[in-house]
Amino acid sequence: MATVSRVDVRRGMVRISGGDFAMGSAEFFPEERPVHRVRVDSFWIDPHPVTNAAFRRFVKQTGYVTVAERPLAAEDYPDADPQNLVPGGLVFRPTGHQVPLDDWRRWWWYAPGANWRHPRGPAATLDGLDRHPVTQIAYEDAAAYASWAGKQLPTEAEWEYAARGGLDGATYAWGDEFEPTGRRMANIWVGAFPWQFFPGRGQTPRPGTTVVGTYSPNGHGLYDMTGNVWEWTVDYFRRQHPGPSCCAPRNPRVDTPESEAAERFPRRVIKGGSFLCAANYCLRYRPAARQGQAEDTSTCHLGFRCVVRDGDS
Repeated sequence: MATVSRVDVRRGMVRISGGDFAMGSAEFFPEERPVHRVRVDSFWIDPHPVTNAAFRRFVKQTGYVTVAERPLAAEDYPDADPQNLVPGGLVFRPTGHQVPLDDWRRWWWYAPGANWRHPRGPAATLDGLDRHPVTQIAYEDAAAYASWAGKQLPTEAEWEYAARGGLDGATYAWGDEFEPTGRRMANIWVGAFPWQFFPGRGQTPRPGTTVVGTYSPNGHGLYDMTGNVWEWTVDYFRRQHPGPSCCAPRNPRVDTPESEAAERFPRRVIKGGSFLCAANYCLRYRPAARQGQAEDTSTCHLGFRCVVRDGDS
């Protein structure tokens, strides 16, 4: 791996001063509970998700091959038809009409040949998308990029603290009102998911990523902490937060999967929601929202950003 100087690592990043905050929410989904106070030390964070252009530089310099581009091992997917074990990723397809929301397979398609170079499938390209977030990124891919860049992936606590932008306890990264003065604040789904979509700023008639920084930053000057793409964190997913303690834990991090999880690929916490999060289905475009994602999964709405902790560079 190429070495990166301290100055190079932090160039263009935003410094987040340490502090404590109320992590989680009691108002929405069970996995966001209980609310508990947490303390994090100061750190630096990318102002926006890693872009296609940045990820291309990484691949060009290292020859790295992403998970979605590698042959699949039959032992990792024992229930799969062997003829279906071809490299690819999950791609979203609008249904075109109202459907029940109890089966994600109605709008997700495993597309052979989908990867970071072809995020919507083998026929799609990255033409004009250099400044869009890179997608079709599995956890291992994000961690490899971060290591190459001399950075790390954020913990869930760091990510949520940064996303709140200094608004401790607010529902959204910008406050408690969803659309202040009628203004759309993020690249999310507006309309009836998964068929009725009303584009916003920077969006095409078909839902998808937007140029990073299209929407206003939060109070820390960070872009796309809400919507655009989900983002990986290092924490393993637990079904609930730990209960409050006498003292706010410092720099908490979940380093082991849940004991009963026997999956071949454990789940990590992803944060922020994406362009597919809608009020009638997901509603996870909030700092407290969280979801578990299998480490091997790559999709057209999943990316990442990096951090540097004081003293680690």
